[in-house]
Amino acid sequence: MTTTRLLRFRPSGRWTARGALLLVAAIAAACSGTPGEPVEVHAGPYALTTHLNPDPPKESGGTLHLQVRDSKAEPVTGADVSVGYFMPAMGAMAAMKGNLDVEERDDGVYLAALDLPMEGNWRIDVAVAGTAGRGMAAYGLRVGGKGLKVEDSSGAPAASTQQSRTLPKEPYPAPVYESLSTAFTAYQEARAALAADKLEGVQPPATRAAQALAAAASGLTDRTAAAAVVTEAERTARSLANASNIEGARSAFGELSRALLLVASADERLTKGLTVWTCTMTKTFPKWIQREGEKENPYMGQKMPDCGEPSDWTVAAPTSLAEAQAHGQAAHGAKGGDDVAYYTCSMHPSVKSERPGTCPICSMDLVPVTEHEAATATIRIDPARRQEIGVRTERVARQSLSSQIRAVGMVVYDETRLTDVTLKIPGWIGELEVDEPGQYVRKGQTLFTLYSPELYATQEELLTAVRSQQAAAEAGSTRRVDYLVNAARKRLHLWNLSESQIDRIAETGELLEYLPIPSPASGYVVEKNVVAGAAVRPAERLFRIADIDRIWVEAEVYESELPLVEVGQRAIVTLPYAPGQAFAAKVSFIYPFLQGETRTGKIRVALPNPKLVLKPDMYANVTIERDLGDRLTVPEQAILYAGERSFVFLDLGDGQLRPKQVKTGLVADDRIEVLSGLNPGDVVVTSGNFLVAAEARLKMAMEQWQ
Repeated sequence: MTTTRLLRFRPSGRWTARGALLLVAAIAAACSGTPGEPVEVHAGPYALTTHLNPDPPKESGGTLHLQVRDSKAEPVTGADVSVGYFMPAMGAMAAMKGNLDVEERDDGVYLAALDLPMEGNWRIDVAVAGTAGRGMAAYGLRVGGKGLKVEDSSGAPAASTQQSRTLPKEPYPAPVYESLSTAFTAYQEARAALAADKLEGVQPPATRAAQALAAAASGLTDRTAAAAVVTEAERTARSLANASNIEGARSAFGELSRALLLVASADERLTKGLTVWTCTMTKTFPKWIQREGEKENPYMGQKMPDCGEPSDWTVAAPTSLAEAQAHGQAAHGAKGGDDVAYYTCSMHPSVKSERPGTCPICSMDLVPVTEHEAATATIRIDPARRQEIGVRTERVARQSLSSQIRAVGMVVYDETRLTDVTLKIPGWIGELEVDEPGQYVRKGQTLFTLYSPELYATQEELLTAVRSQQAAAEAGSTRRVDYLVNAARKRLHLWNLSESQIDRIAETGELLEYLPIPSPASGYVVEKNVVAGAAVRPAERLFRIADIDRIWVEAEVYESELPLVEVGQRAIVTLPYAPGQAFAAKVSFIYPFLQGETRTGKIRVALPNPKLVLKPDMYANVTIERDLGDRLTVPEQAILYAGERSFVFLDLGDGQLRPKQVKTGLVADDRIEVLSGLNPGDVVVTSGNFLVAAEARLKMAMEQWQ
């Protein structure tokens, strides 16, 4: 039950109190932790009642309890229940998704073991398939945060906790539609300006959008709900036109996007050729509308242009008056000041106010954010909030850094110790004395005998020349005959006959009908390509002999680790089948090319093999230690990435955190070298920094992160 599914649901009501009571009884019997409050939804033909244990949940070790009932409130057993998790892409971090293990218990109870890759906000997708049909639901949870929230698959709250806000489906009158189309066109120009970080390009199209929306509202006197939404959009567009800084403009633009999505819900003609995107890194309303094509993020601008994924046209309604007021402040407030830029809530950074006061969400006192803090993206997070999102810090220090390079290799022959046996003349194999592959031979040992008509004829030529030489010597003229003798001897010598063999033929006159062919080296026969009586040709490999007293191991090293490897470095070779046994070696060669398919480089390690433990074609593990000396380092998880830039969050004390661009170097184990940007003694965030980045709103003053 771990099949990945795309899940959606549309809750339509609540189940009976009897079902909830039965669920509580099942939970009490199945759980020993501290369960959270049950959440009830309709999912197709099923009623799902779900809770977390423990609540708040942890990254791992917790359980999602799911009670499945049918339309008669009876437990559903034997259903196919799958549970998946999803976190969308955030800047340089890719989207993460996976599946949870699900176990069925009694009375329609299903338990999913929570095992999430990291802290943060997660969407939990549930699919139930049974005899009554198929049902789907989606939930939201935050590691360390209390409660389970019902969501639809786009991440917008579902009807059991929060209704989608819509207008009645009815085409707008032609003059209204024309004005709204003009407003959408002007909205696109403002969006493009924000995506390019150009505040000066926002005011003209925002003004045109406000004028077009005002004209549209005047034509909707008989449609009160639509007129109210269009009027709110017109007010938000004017706030966008009057924004004095790009941050305020982006907040107003988010609220304008919220209103225009709602306007478009009544008339599908307004959605043609347009795509909705969403970005989870922004604290404003996360969705925006743009023409089909490559996304251009108006909230993150050029600093994080890759943040965003396709979404839908739904808009969640506020769950409280406080949330609605917060939307209004985002649209029409926070224009900045001299020393204090605005006031915000440390627990709800989306709340901004020009004046001191209390948070409309939690009633905590608002804290000031100075112009400097706003310009440098410095944020304040109080201790309770830091604990809630799991912030951990560490002091930067110089420490010894070493890198251990691990590579998988294969034992191969030392190619400098391979010897092939070939012939220079055609012939036939006579007696085959070495007739088994793997047999050990010594240098000079006869491998086989060879009969060759050409060899036999050349021996006769030698004897004839010798006799002629002797006769010429008696006559006192041997010059011409000496040439013939030397030519015959030279030919036999080139065919690998030794001087002693040639002298014996010349002295005794006995011809060698079968010439013994000796082994040119000591070693093991690793190839044998002949049998007795076989015809052989010149240059044909008959035997290959390998000396394996010394062996090579060729290993594949990742491209990023190749600069750390040098010829002469000490290496340790181990065999998977012989744990605890290690062989000392040295890097003897680094190949000057990469393997194109794997993007790895090949290195060669040479080592003695006296007991022949290492056999060619064995797999081996190669470990190379490299001492990098004292380096300024931080934990690898402290580094965040924005495009090609790397940065950390500095802890300035008094709850203040500020992003700082850094240049990184080598990575060893779980630590990374910092080449510039930090000094010894600086304190950096090492855990929870993705959530801190969301709090900091990465788009603010990225060019000043130095």
